[in-house]
Amino acid sequence: MTRVSRRAGAITESATLAVDSRAKELRAAGEDVIGFGAGEPDYPTPEHIVVAAVEAARDPRNHRYSPSAGLPELRLAIAEKTRRESGVDCEAAQVLVTNGAKHALYEAMQALVDPGDEVLLPAPYWTTYPEAIALAGGEPVIVPTTEAAEFRVTVDQLETARTPRTKALFFVSPGNPSGTVYPPAEIKAIGRWAHENGVWVVADEIYEHLTYGKREFTSMPGLLPELADTALILNGVAKTYAMTGWRVGWIVGPLDVMKAAINLQSHSTSNVGNVSQRAAIAALEGGLQAVTEMRAAYERRGARMYELLSAIPGVTCMEPQGAFYCFPSFEGVLGREIGGRTPRNTIELASLLLDEARVAVVPGEAFGSPGYVRMTFAVSDADIEEGLQRIAKLLA
Repeated sequence: MTRVSRRAGAITESATLAVDSRAKELRAAGEDVIGFGAGEPDYPTPEHIVVAAVEAARDPRNHRYSPSAGLPELRLAIAEKTRRESGVDCEAAQVLVTNGAKHALYEAMQALVDPGDEVLLPAPYWTTYPEAIALAGGEPVIVPTTEAAEFRVTVDQLETARTPRTKALFFVSPGNPSGTVYPPAEIKAIGRWAHENGVWVVADEIYEHLTYGKREFTSMPGLLPELADTALILNGVAKTYAMTGWRVGWIVGPLDVMKAAINLQSHSTSNVGNVSQRAAIAALEGGLQAVTEMRAAYERRGARMYELLSAIPGVTCMEPQGAFYCFPSFEGVLGREIGGRTPRNTIELASLLLDEARVAVVPGEAFGSPGYVRMTFAVSDADIEEGLQRIAKLLA
């Protein structure tokens, strides 16, 4: 009999959090480390949201248990936001408030997936997706995409991967780690394919407000109302409102699935912290001025990171279209001696960059795309300049 369950023992550590943790340890030891690892805004939470949280903390109502599904006022605000910004006709009863979007992902898989079900997962993908699928007993079916195709999956690829056991498809636009934004015509084609073949769509819309140039976010369930009974939307306040630490996310979906997810939460975490929920209400009702300002800075920073990466021999990079990541290929660098070491893959390269240049990146293996690394540009302009200069110098 094992000391640790097979289920828990099979989970891999979050690569993004592991990189961020090691970078913070080095900084705590006095090292000058530039971190391109963690995916979170480098801005503080807007002041009106903080003020709302302070007031909520003083209100005795928020010192008690509240409904497991979320405060009624927040569920209503989320339903209204989803109608307004995603174009999805929904009601408060279809909303479950969770402890961040990662928790929403976990509960969505627990409510939707049975052992043996297959879930289509275009790569590159966010590192937690396959773990959440596996924890529900499902099988992630990786569908690779290419830089030449701007990391967008096609209907033909999905149809080739589909089997009688296919239960769901993860659809993410803007994408993490790729930064890809799908055009509406492709979103509609994929959504119609899913509907016609009885495949659920799990739409992660967490980066909805971070698109660049003329590209715009399009919600697949909003574009195709016929998906209403077979789609789940995952979202949260983390990226749009610089609230990663507040831990408020949500699921929007059909009533029967949401009832199951709410029951699950009632026996696991119960309600999300009330002060954070009150802060989330202030965020959703306070407009989008803060994210508009952040988006302008991210667009500038992303363009500069792309420019600097593209100038490094052996490195190729797609210009970011959304989210706040560059996803460059270092295939042309692997296999040659660098600083006395010869990295064979981007796991070894990431270790080398941290050891020798004191720059933290996340290896592409964590996202199902060996040879690439993810680098966030939700950092200062100065860090982008210095960090890329260090990488270029080391690889020269």
